[in-house]
Amino acid sequence: MPHVVLQARTDALDPAEAYRRISDFRRYPEFTDTVREVTVEPPLADGSAISEWAVVFRGGLMRWRERDTFDPDTRTIAFEQLSGDFKTFTGSWRCAPRDGGTLVVFEATFDLGIPSLAEILDPVAEATLRTLIGQIVTGLLDAEVVTDGRAAAARD
Repeated sequence: MPHVVLQARTDALDPAEAYRRISDFRRYPEFTDTVREVTVEPPLADGSAISEWAVVFRGGLMRWRERDTFDPDTRTIAFEQLSGDFKTFTGSWRCAPRDGGTLVVFEATFDLGIPSLAEILDPVAEATLRTLIGQIVTGLLDAEVVTDGRAAAARD
């Protein structure tokens, strides 16, 4: 399954503020035309929330519903698709102090569920996800992408 890692750094925000902004999924469409809509339901009893996404992919819209688990103490958000166009889609956000600023790490693993087209579609989906997350962190956090994870994966 494809695995995407993207790291970004911001000197403009501390980790708590970066986490707060990343947690505000409703604002994502303001920062990229690729995210068309995000609807967030009221928090559940355990503090998690359900969000619904519509994102442009290859001229159409991919839609999914996910459970988002927020941990403000560790400044992490974990997500897992509940239903939608992916076969599987899971990942996380993490905000950590780094050199007087904040390092933001986004990771995701996905399966489009089309094995016969995986060789063609997976690289396109990976590139789209990297671009999308890069646009979001740049707009939300005034951050600079410092690595997209491909170099690290090549060394492993």
